Amino acid sequence: MARQNLLPRTAPFGDGERASLDAVLGSATPVQRAWLAGFLAGLDAAGGQPAAVPAAPPKAAEPLTIVYASESGNSEALAGNVAKLARKQGFKPKVVDFSDLDVATLPKAGKLVAIAATWGEGEPPARAVRAYGELMGEGAPRIDGVEFAVLSLGDTSYAEFCAIGKALDARFEALGGKRAAERADLDLDFEKPAADWIKNTLKALAPAETPDNVVAVDFARAAAGEDDDAEPSREPLVVEVVEHVNLNSSRSDKETIHLALAFEDGAPAYEPGDSLEIFPENDPQLVDEILGAAGLSGDEALRKALLAERDITTLSAATVERFVKATGHADAQKLIDSGEARAWIEGRHLIDLLATFPATLTPEHLNTITRPLPPRAYSIASSRKEVGDEVHLAIVAVRYETHGRARSGVASVHVADRIRDGAKLRVRLKPNRHFRLPQDPATDIIMVGPGTGVAPFRAFVQERRAIEAPGRSWLFFGDRHFLHDFLYQLEWQEALEDGSLTKIDVAFSRDQPEKVYVQDRITHNAKELVSWLEGGAHFYVCGDAKHMAKDVRAAVVRAYETAKSLSPADAEAQVAALERSHRYQQDVY
Repeated sequence: MARQNLLPRTAPFGDGERASLDAVLGSATPVQRAWLAGFLAGLDAAGGQPAAVPAAPPKAAEPLTIVYASESGNSEALAGNVAKLARKQGFKPKVVDFSDLDVATLPKAGKLVAIAATWGEGEPPARAVRAYGELMGEGAPRIDGVEFAVLSLGDTSYAEFCAIGKALDARFEALGGKRAAERADLDLDFEKPAADWIKNTLKALAPAETPDNVVAVDFARAAAGEDDDAEPSREPLVVEVVEHVNLNSSRSDKETIHLALAFEDGAPAYEPGDSLEIFPENDPQLVDEILGAAGLSGDEALRKALLAERDITTLSAATVERFVKATGHADAQKLIDSGEARAWIEGRHLIDLLATFPATLTPEHLNTITRPLPPRAYSIASSRKEVGDEVHLAIVAVRYETHGRARSGVASVHVADRIRDGAKLRVRLKPNRHFRLPQDPATDIIMVGPGTGVAPFRAFVQERRAIEAPGRSWLFFGDRHFLHDFLYQLEWQEALEDGSLTKIDVAFSRDQPEKVYVQDRITHNAKELVSWLEGGAHFYVCGDAKHMAKDVRAAVVRAYETAKSLSPADAEAQVAALERSHRYQQDVY
């Protein structure tokens, strides 16, 4: 967002002077502007000369190191919020991604804020694995005297809720750090409690003797045009569905929807690699079933809220505890007391809890038991340079059965079953600056995207075609069956013909007795793949984090072993170097 010019062109200053003053005043807080106004008034009253006061050395801004471990971008955004508020309070913040963190520098941090997300079953985000391992290892340096605070993000539907933040908090203390503020462990609805935590933590970290009338102004940032208040809008936008196509054949056991969305006032400035969040609605049949089990059938206001606002599928240990607190249900309390609650909830949803432990609830009870319905993020499968004011997505419908009950993905089945051409959806852009095409279009790229993991690479190829990038591109794609599950097959063939895609290797796991996956194709092409990487190619992976991404990385390590006759340790060092230089990037889920 461009900063508004405060000084009119008729002001008695040159263009450069007016621009500098606009930059400073535009980023100043009301307190800073009031101080300047008073200072200038006093200066005029003294005949243009400042009052004679004893000279005092300028007070240096208090350094603050902010490290974040992020997968979806939430921790990174909060780290930026910490830096913004800290700067206004006289700190000199430095924001560091865990992927770039040199653990050896932590003893000199002085004051440290760590914001960490937990991924999967208690694992660090992919980009944080190296530094996290070093910090938890025996060689980690002491941080005696460093004041620290940890903000932990997680999801209560997972057993290891906020495990990484908890581990960091304990580790900083074990290494000699001094806890300045208590750790906060936040669920998906983290915005408000995170803002409160940031405010209180910065207050705790502030120097003990800071005069109330001393306000730091970062003139260098202001002159450079950096505006703390210029942020992308977080408000959802309404889009129209202009194309809804099943990419799988009618004989496939999968259903992958290609969704084209049109923006009435122009698409947001998205880049290949970004995601789009969809605000879904719950299954109306499931909503009615929950209302019936709760004894609240016929409450239309509550039904409307459950359809679009509350998460009615997630079941966690915290949900069971809130249910017991609201209802006092003795049998549910026994489940908690026995220590079997975590095992019991696996594969179950809220409806199972209400059906197993019948209780008459109030609308307030349901609101307390559930949490806000979060949006679901999907990789954007298009380039604005090719599709204009549209965004394309590829969404596979999630359907399965557990404990004798059919289950479905909230957003994916909403899109597959209840959305058609002409329908409206609420969406929000989710940028991902850590999954970007190389700045130099002559750089080669290697893309690994089985299933809907291929979505961002469709955007990559469209973008490179539009800018006539001279660099080569190589795609590894996998799915179940060639005839039924080859997503965007005709487009890849056209891309090969026009040169925007140099090479494609496919793996269809169920077309032969022995299953074949994308990592097997990487192993088969080990020497050529390493040759591309040695020549400067960037390597991208998108898709399943639990198995595929780990297997692909292991295959790249083995490729180095094979192609360069390296030991496993040396081959691992080669791949780790790719990661540190941001030439090995992942967008996993």
